Amino acid sequence: MGLWADTAGLLFPNACAGCGQLLLATESVICLACKHNLPYTNFHKDADNPVAKTFRGRVKVEAATSFLYFRKLGITQRLLHGLKYKGDKEVGICLGNWMGCALQESEIYNSIDVIVPVPLYQKRENKRGYNQCHILAQGISEATNKTVSTTNLLRVKNNRSQTKLERWTRWTNVQEIFKLEEASQLESKHILLLDDVVTTGATLEACAALLVPYCKVSIATLAIARDF
Repeated sequence: MGLWADTAGLLFPNACAGCGQLLLATESVICLACKHNLPYTNFHKDADNPVAKTFRGRVKVEAATSFLYFRKLGITQRLLHGLKYKGDKEVGICLGNWMGCALQESEIYNSIDVIVPVPLYQKRENKRGYNQCHILAQGISEATNKTVSTTNLLRVKNNRSQTKLERWTRWTNVQEIFKLEEASQLESKHILLLDDVVTTGATLEACAALLVPYCKVSIATLAIARDF
């Protein structure tokens, strides 16, 4: 299914990014069947969800959630792969829209003032041409009318990919690679810190630790995974 979806996406621009089937005139980017079958977590409805527990005792956040489950070779991985490595920005906008609509069902996420995507190192972003988290943030912004900030939280050092690192190594791998600029612009606001996937939470914790002295922070990711 994954190979067919990739091939169909190249041959038929109006093919579903999830299953590769041709889209109906009323569908866009991802077909209704795939949308219905996405592995939703519904964590935004549960304050005591696994993502929130990940950060408990580590950094103060108002709330934390993930929109989808990430399973190896599953549809979430396929969609994320298209967004991150194949330039499928429309997938990110679409998923961000749906995620934003879901977050609006929660009173705490409705109080968000600004969306702050986790930044990429500038050279990596230049090579890819975009930051996938920024694309997701744009989609959420469209659905919620919340502003997006990409100039306050910056990544100042490159680091190894987190994908195959152990928990402790992930934590040490992200130390001192982020910095906060013009913190006064975020002061007293409620920030939605956004990433694509959460595993151990080390990256998000490092970012949140910089933000919490100045503002309230809630966390959201497109997906949650424990193993890649």
